Amino acid sequence: MSREQELRDNLRLAQERIEKACVAAGRDPEEVTLVAITKTFPVSDVAALAALGVMDVGENREQELKVKAPECPDLTWHFVGQLQSKKARSVARHASVVHSVDRASLVAALSKAAVAEEKTLRCLLQVSLASYGPDEAATGADRGGVAPADVLELAAEVAAADGLELGGVMAVAPLGSDPDQAFAGLQEVAARLRSEHAAATWISAGMTGDLEAAIRHGATHVRLGRALLGTRPSLG
Repeated sequence: MSREQELRDNLRLAQERIEKACVAAGRDPEEVTLVAITKTFPVSDVAALAALGVMDVGENREQELKVKAPECPDLTWHFVGQLQSKKARSVARHASVVHSVDRASLVAALSKAAVAEEKTLRCLLQVSLASYGPDEAATGADRGGVAPADVLELAAEVAAADGLELGGVMAVAPLGSDPDQAFAGLQEVAARLRSEHAAATWISAGMTGDLEAAIRHGATHVRLGRALLGTRPSLG
């Protein structure tokens, strides 16, 4: 089987999962955007997915984003990984959306970078759902994010920052958690955010293993890697 056919089949199955989850949740599948996470995969896979109609692509490493994005400039590029402030300029140059805004210093760095790039960068607040799972920090698997109680304060900083647009929230369900409980908690945070920032409607949640739970709880964007591209190759 060719790589193109493999990607085509994987995309069809992923879209079917999204559609079934939306139907079960009483939602319109058009409300959910699939973001292909292409970490460690070649730009040829990005181009192949684009040819199949996938226009939203995400990277979680700045090193890969800056290589792939210029090769496929017509796509909407999402940065989904934890971000060091010193790499904000590079990410602002190549991405349209940053899903992992979790601290005031990063807001300031992204604002400065977006202004320098003469663009508006859509920012999602990464919310920590650690309270729904085991102690991830103790196991070395901390997913990061701002505490739910601090979301509105950070949101106000993004909303006031030049070059930035507050888009909504993002989260990763903690390892070992019940994703329904975790994403229900995220949905509550998102509702509080919208009560003060009505345009911040995005909920980026759900990956290959838990997209159905995320869609049940309002996800507007699901981030799929393995379901589309298969087992991730080693970074070497």
